Amino acid sequence: MSRRDTSPSASPELNRSLSLVQATLYGLGVTIGAGIYVLIGAAAAHSAMYAPVAFVIAALVMSLTAASFAELVGRAPVAAGEAAYAKLAFNSDRLATGLGLLVVAIAVISASAISVGAAGYIAVFVRLPEFLLVTAVVLAMGAIAAWGIKESVVFAGAMTLIEIAGLVLLIVAGVVSLPDLFSRLPEALPSLESGGTMSGLLSTTLLAVFAFIGFESLANVAEEVRDPARTLPKAIFLTLAISTVLYMLVVWVALVAVPLPELINSNAPLALVFERVTGASPRIMSVIAIVAILNGIVVQMIMSSRVLFGLGRQGQLPLAFARINARTRTPLVATSLTVGSILLFAVFLPLHDLADLTSRLTLLVFAVVNLSLAWIKLRGDPPPQNAYVTSAWVPWAGCASCLGLLVAELGLASRV
Repeated sequence: MSRRDTSPSASPELNRSLSLVQATLYGLGVTIGAGIYVLIGAAAAHSAMYAPVAFVIAALVMSLTAASFAELVGRAPVAAGEAAYAKLAFNSDRLATGLGLLVVAIAVISASAISVGAAGYIAVFVRLPEFLLVTAVVLAMGAIAAWGIKESVVFAGAMTLIEIAGLVLLIVAGVVSLPDLFSRLPEALPSLESGGTMSGLLSTTLLAVFAFIGFESLANVAEEVRDPARTLPKAIFLTLAISTVLYMLVVWVALVAVPLPELINSNAPLALVFERVTGASPRIMSVIAIVAILNGIVVQMIMSSRVLFGLGRQGQLPLAFARINARTRTPLVATSLTVGSILLFAVFLPLHDLADLTSRLTLLVFAVVNLSLAWIKLRGDPPPQNAYVTSAWVPWAGCASCLGLLVAELGLASRV
C-alpha cells in the first residue's frame, strides 16, 4: 500500500448519520449526566429554597455561550470545534492546539472522576475491589465508544432516556404526593435585602452553571451529524431548555419533599427524595444514577476522541489520531488514547481536588470561544448561507459572564 493510501485523506470518513433527536439526546446525556444526582444537597446548603432561581440565572448565563457555539458550529462544522474556532478567529496554531488539548484534559478528568463514582454505586450491588470495578467500567464504556458513532450514541441515547425518565418520575411523584408543591412557590423568590442571601445565591449559581456544562460537546460531533449547520443549533438550544426545566422541577420537588438538614447531609439526595415521594426503595434511583454515570463516561469518551481526531487532521497532532477505522468508522487511535488516559487517572490519581480545576478550565474555554466569535464578527467575516447568526453583543456578553463567574468562583474559594 502506498504512502498516499495510508494518509488520513485516503482513509474512510466519519459516519454522518446523527439526526436532530439523536444529537439532542447526546447533548442531554453529556449535560444532565451524573451532576444533578449529587448536586442538590450542595445547592440546598448554599441557598435553601432559593436554589431554583439560581438554576434559572445559570441557564440565562449559559444561553449566551450556547448562542456563540450555535453560530460557530455553522461557520466551522468540524471535529475539535473549540480549537477550530480559535484557529478561525486568531489564525494561531498554538492557541488552537492548546485549547483543543485543554478540552481533552477536561473531558478525561471529568470521565475519570465519574468512573470512580460509578464504581462506588456499583459496589452496593457487586462486592469487588474498587480498581477492578473502575477498570471494568472504563474498558466496557471504551468498547462502546469505539464500536461506532451511531451505535454508541444510540446506546448513550437509551441511557439518557432512562435517566430523564427517572427525573420525570420523581417530578410526577412529587406533583401527586406533595399537595403544597405549587402553593409554596413564593418561598423560592429571594430577598434582595440580605447580603447573605445574595452570597448564597451566587454560590448556588456557580454550582448550577457546572450542571449545565455539556451542551458544547455537540460541536465536536459536527462531522457525524446530518446538516450540522441547521441541526446542531437546534440541538444545542433544545439541550439547554430541556435541562433547565428538569433541573428546576427536580430541585423544587426535593426542597419541598425533604427537610433541609436531611437533604443537605444525604450522600444520595435524589434517592432519599425518591423514597419520600414514592415510598419505594431508594435502590431504584441508585440504579438510575449508575445509568446516568455510565452514560456520562461514554459521551465524554466520544467527545474527547473527536477533538484528538480533529487536531490530528488539522496537523496539530500526529496524523495517527486522524485515522478512521474502515470497519467501525471511528478514530480508534484517538479513542484508545482517551480510554487509556481515563483509566490511568481513575485508578492511580486522587481526583477530588481536580473538580474545581475542571470547572475553572471549562469557564476559561468558554471565554475563549466567545471571544473567538466576537473577533470574527468584528472582523466582518460573513456567515455561511442559512447558518444560525446571533447578535453582535452576545459573544462579548458571553465572554464577560464566563470571566465574571470565574473571578467570583475564585473569590469564593479564597474565603474557604
